[in-house]
Amino acid sequence: MGVVIMDGSTVRAFVRDEEEFNKSVDESFAALDLNNDGVLSRSELRNALESLRLLESHFGVDVVTPPEQLTQLYNSIFERFDCDGSGTVDLQEFRSEMKKILLAIADGLGSCPIQMVLEDDDQSFLKKAADLEAAKLESNNPE
Repeated sequence: MGVVIMDGSTVRAFVRDEEEFNKSVDESFAALDLNNDGVLSRSELRNALESLRLLESHFGVDVVTPPEQLTQLYNSIFERFDCDGSGTVDLQEFRSEMKKILLAIADGLGSCPIQMVLEDDDQSFLKKAADLEAAKLESNNPE
């Protein structure tokens, strides 16, 4: 476990590094594509979102959201990712939406640094952004 300090510029730099960003997004996409058909179905994306438990807790207290409200929210998110309306999310659509999400996070963070506690095995995009920034700092300041 480690503590990282980051702001919006950390996340923006990660998104701008096309090679690192695409590699990370592609790995996440592959992990979500449970049947390996090259696209994400509605259920595959919902399973991923449910595993994050973003909607089931509020400051550490479990909150019950009505199932129909959850379904409506997950469908709305899926439709946002499914830009061409094909009923599936391909890699390009996933990359595009993840870029928008991360840039929105960067805008939200702005230039105010925050501290985040991250597990060493954390595979989140924010952890990858922090690792990329740390690697660049190390390469610019070798001991």
